[in-house]
Amino acid sequence: MSQTSNAAAASLRQYKKRSQIGSICRRFAKSKTAMAGLVILVILALVALCCPLFLDYSADVTGQNMRERLQFPSWEHPFGTDQYGRDVLARVVWGTRISLSAALVIISIATVVGALLGAVAAYYGGKVDNLIMRVMDVFYALPFNLMAICIVASLGNGMFNLGLACVVGVIPGFTRVFRSAILPIRNQEYIEAARACNTSDGRILLRHILPNALGPIIVQATLNLAITILSIAGLSYIGLGVESPTPEWGTMLSDGREYMRNYPYLVIFPGLAIMVAAMSLNLIGDGLRDALDPKLKN
Repeated sequence: MSQTSNAAAASLRQYKKRSQIGSICRRFAKSKTAMAGLVILVILALVALCCPLFLDYSADVTGQNMRERLQFPSWEHPFGTDQYGRDVLARVVWGTRISLSAALVIISIATVVGALLGAVAAYYGGKVDNLIMRVMDVFYALPFNLMAICIVASLGNGMFNLGLACVVGVIPGFTRVFRSAILPIRNQEYIEAARACNTSDGRILLRHILPNALGPIIVQATLNLAITILSIAGLSYIGLGVESPTPEWGTMLSDGREYMRNYPYLVIFPGLAIMVAAMSLNLIGDGLRDALDPKLKN
């Protein structure tokens, strides 16, 4: 009899979970702007994944052809060619792969670290909370771009140092958001019941608290993806990020600024790529925020 009741309770929990996820998906699908952002992001992701299948990096992306330098957009080169005869369309397409993958790795690391720090600070409180949050306040007091510039300038150029600078700059925001999301949860009855059953703190954090506070962190991660793409492009533009001939969007803007007056397409197309990627992520973030907000269920 007890086994039957336990199975029924488990199936009921699974049904409620599926129903909740389905409700969130339906609310998200009702937002036309959020769906438009999702479609754009899926297209960009497919381009990033499939570009090695139809573009050769050394020949089509970084290979120089001085006979075709600075050609305006045409059927042969839809986005034109740059000062070294490289096809701008091929470089923008490959830059999608670099920018999206770098931003995704940076935000994934920052989300995990920020979530753990915020959860520990909110769950234990007291001195642990003060120590973690005061350290985060030190980093949070510095503007994100200024701190990233300082880190990259001191460690040197390169994708690793650029990623490290962005991770350090993003973690404080994740920590604060996750802490604020967990504070109302830590004293709920089911958490007290878990403590009464002598459940370890690690299990309570990972099994009971973190899954119930994922809504704000998902929205934060989505919105910060757009900010990270802009930061990577900005640091590369001023020479502190990805170096040429790597086809990163900010690097392409930096390379084309000298020719911008006579050949504006060199900066128009990379700029449009940055704008479209950031806009799609912001639209998705807004849609997720509305879908995950309990006040908007009705």
